[in-house]
Amino acid sequence: MEGFWRSSLRFQEMKMIWLMVMVLGLLSPRGIECRKGRVLQDSFDYLALSCRAHSASITDFGGVGDGKTLNTKAFKDAINQLSQYSYNGGAQLFVPAGQWLTGTFNLTSHFTLYLHKDAVLLASQDINGWPVIDPLPSYGHGRDTAGGRYISLIFGTNLTDVVITGDNGTIDGQGDLWWQQFHRKKLKYTRPYLIEIMHSDNIQISNLTLVNSPAWNVHPVYSSNILIQGITIIAPITSPNTDGINPDSCTNTRIEDIYIVSGDDCVAVKSGWDEYGIQYGMPTKQLIIRRLTCISPYSAAIALGSEMSGGIQDVRAEDITAIHTESGVRIKTAVGRGGYVKDIYVRGMTMHTMKWVFWMTGNYGSHADNHYDPNALPVIQGVNYRDVVAENVTMAARLEGISGDPFTGICISNVTIGLAKKAKKVPWTCADVQGITSGVVPPPCGLLPDQGPERVGICDFPANNLAIDAVELQRCSYTNYS
Repeated sequence: MEGFWRSSLRFQEMKMIWLMVMVLGLLSPRGIECRKGRVLQDSFDYLALSCRAHSASITDFGGVGDGKTLNTKAFKDAINQLSQYSYNGGAQLFVPAGQWLTGTFNLTSHFTLYLHKDAVLLASQDINGWPVIDPLPSYGHGRDTAGGRYISLIFGTNLTDVVITGDNGTIDGQGDLWWQQFHRKKLKYTRPYLIEIMHSDNIQISNLTLVNSPAWNVHPVYSSNILIQGITIIAPITSPNTDGINPDSCTNTRIEDIYIVSGDDCVAVKSGWDEYGIQYGMPTKQLIIRRLTCISPYSAAIALGSEMSGGIQDVRAEDITAIHTESGVRIKTAVGRGGYVKDIYVRGMTMHTMKWVFWMTGNYGSHADNHYDPNALPVIQGVNYRDVVAENVTMAARLEGISGDPFTGICISNVTIGLAKKAKKVPWTCADVQGITSGVVPPPCGLLPDQGPERVGICDFPANNLAIDAVELQRCSYTNYS
């Protein structure tokens, strides 16, 4: 050892290592003592809206990843303690490899939840252990039952700067129990979602795999500045209402690089239900959807509505791939909905084995209750589709507006649809719609007159960027010694 300490260079290296360990200890919410024999357990970098000054592992709070031990208390204790750093650099909670059985837990502001690639959050199967909360005010009614709703597995409200991410770690809702209860009509309340964030700002949900949700998977609602990236969502194609991502009364949202197999709409854009949504009056607007791949034989790749009573405006979707999916972009509304769907822009869709490429309906029904206003008519206008290729299609389009309240400003251009061998004899059906087309095969209905091949680029797609496109992620890190 005497020779070792005589080496000035080696001494300086050891000193730097010692200082780094001490700094990491200060950054930990519990602190890390510099003790002989400590071993580096986990270290990684990731991209996020914000980096955090403090770090902890769920194991620091008694978490056990054996798939059997209930970790609800560990998650709640961890987040409660880490919340003290909300305005002191923020904190991140690491979930290492393992199967982490848990009930519901609430997030806090300036917080990151990070799942290791081999981490699986398993949702508790004890229905009685799921708290019940009120229906959303813009819905006024549970979607499964008239009463309240079970809180989501991961929940947050009135938050700012929240990141839920990982190295494609998994959140498993173990939804089969809930699906059976739903089909048997034994549920007292509406089923929970996997992730729901309410009344919040600056939210990132990224690089995760979500499987077997009891109902919707990702539900940002009444929120703004939301980034959803690199998500894989998988559920049986027969599972009820397992929508992928449902931006609901949200502003400035970016959804990109998403792969979904589900039993309902892959992305469902919403803003409240009938009179409740009209009264709440909070639209979904400034929404980007890009590089979405969807498989959903009984639903749409992208649905606008049917709960759209607060309005939907300025939706930009591009690079959409739909395979064995009922329809491409579907608009769903009805008399009594009120609200509007306008300024919708879609380009670059590739589809294979579809029932309909384009589908709009003003007769969707499914009202919250019997108190809706029959004079509340929705406004559907300015819907643009361009650069679409589809193969093995049963019917090109089914466009059904509302008598006395037609859907207007429909534009469809540069579209080639290859019909299936057993396709419908009439590829287009149209009623109560107005618009134009150009370069569409097979030729569309008379209510959408062809403007000629020289106007193949007539349908709009905005050239300007939305504010959410300017968001840049930071390179963050996590290091854990034990």
